[in-house]
Amino acid sequence: MPDFRLRVFQSVARHLSFTKAAQELFITQPAITKHIRELERSYGQRLFERRGNRVTLTEAGRLLLSHADAVETLHQQLTDQLHGLHAEAAGRLRLGASTTLAQYVLPPILPGFQARYPHVELILHNGNSEQIAEALLYGHIDLGFVEGQVKNRDLHYEPLMDDELVAVRCATAAGPPAEPMPLQKALAHPLVLRERGSGTLEVLEFALKAHKTKLSDLKVALYLDNTEAIKSYLEAAPGCLGFVSKRALHKELEAGRLEIVPVQDLALPRQFEAVWLQGQPLPVPARRFLLYAQQVFENISIT
Repeated sequence: MPDFRLRVFQSVARHLSFTKAAQELFITQPAITKHIRELERSYGQRLFERRGNRVTLTEAGRLLLSHADAVETLHQQLTDQLHGLHAEAAGRLRLGASTTLAQYVLPPILPGFQARYPHVELILHNGNSEQIAEALLYGHIDLGFVEGQVKNRDLHYEPLMDDELVAVRCATAAGPPAEPMPLQKALAHPLVLRERGSGTLEVLEFALKAHKTKLSDLKVALYLDNTEAIKSYLEAAPGCLGFVSKRALHKELEAGRLEIVPVQDLALPRQFEAVWLQGQPLPVPARRFLLYAQQVFENISIT
């Protein structure tokens, strides 16, 4: 098994943050510092430059990172092959998912997978679609789940399930409009949107292009990096509109805090997709998880 200190080092190098590494590995920040100092003493090299709150890799750190990633890959391949002798899935599975998937879609299916494959150690990273693609290309995760329009030619995309974005606002006394709101009237509202790099924003941007409308033409009140923040903002901001996944609204709609606003001539369907490196076989745990997710989602529709 690879030295745990290398895993600590990889986490700090990935986040460029001792605090985020501690959160990811569920150990204290002093423990993170201790492991890094032990590695630096062992190799006789400084691995990170620390200037205030800013952390950067030294040349020695970049060299160690490339070798640590290689060691991790070899260890995972060995684990897969050994357990494959008995058709058993085991080892560490690093999943990455864009925000909507990580918050609302994947968590409910994880316990079932863990019950079926108790020897697989699951890790779920959250980021926008662009960040998940980058994590795959750098070897930081084994299997990703994203949504959006832009594709990377170095990655393979596999359709998983359908989704739909809807316009939403703070609940009003009159309730949702009886007829779809004209598109230009909807876009005249102050809008709360996801950040650049998110699949949600990509879908909206592509749909608006069909109406010869650019994001720069819109009156954007705020860009936020997650759906929960958008929903909370909308609840406190009557008169604003946001665009979020219909799957993310069950609680707020039932509680009467938010309402969906149908918009004329604006359809925002999208597809959640599994993604991994083009031309690379998935590790055994990743293959098992993909198959399990496909089976679970096969009969799930948007409600």
